[in-house]
Amino acid sequence: MAQSSSLENYTVIVAKEQTKGRGQMGTCWLSEANKNLLCSVFVRFDSFLIKNQVLVNYAVSIAIVNVLNKYKLPKLAIKWPNDILSSNKKMCGLLIENVMQKDEIKSSIIGIGLNVNQVNFPVNFNATSILKETKKETNIDEFLNELLAELKIQISYIIDASKNNLKENYLKYLYKKNTPTMFKNSKGVLFMGKIIDVSSEGKLQIELEDDSIKEFGIKEVFFA
Repeated sequence: MAQSSSLENYTVIVAKEQTKGRGQMGTCWLSEANKNLLCSVFVRFDSFLIKNQVLVNYAVSIAIVNVLNKYKLPKLAIKWPNDILSSNKKMCGLLIENVMQKDEIKSSIIGIGLNVNQVNFPVNFNATSILKETKKETNIDEFLNELLAELKIQISYIIDASKNNLKENYLKYLYKKNTPTMFKNSKGVLFMGKIIDVSSEGKLQIELEDDSIKEFGIKEVFFA
């Protein structure tokens, strides 16, 4: 739609069911029909440099956490690069795809898969939902409206960096930040370290046992 017409900013496409839900780097997102929030949001930017694209991830993650906080979700955390956790279980996955021109991002399509009223998940999925955590059903359409309102607020902070504290808020919720943790690199090698920051390019910065700091991109490091 964005390629063939002039879309209104914050146009949303919602699916009641996905048969081929797509996650980061080709991974799969599974969802029971009519139980969850499955949507893509179109956002247009003006004079937004590619080098600052990590701010989109910050803004979207914070928006989701802020709305979930209203629903009294326990132990909310942002697991780098694109998951929202509750009680150490995955509740939400993000997939953000940008349309670029020269050195600017012209628009983003923000894909959100959020477990709302589903209670049964495959055994090998460490997943949860709003219903599982709160024991209350949630109106998916109402949640979407709340989320869109919060998205607009957080994304408005992107362009005017002097007024935003997106990174600061993101780091408050960053999963395992400053906690000694076992990791595994892309070659399967285990190592200990602790997450200390996210770089301006969106890479995870981990302090190793020898006090050196190493940066990792998507699919270059995993929690062991």
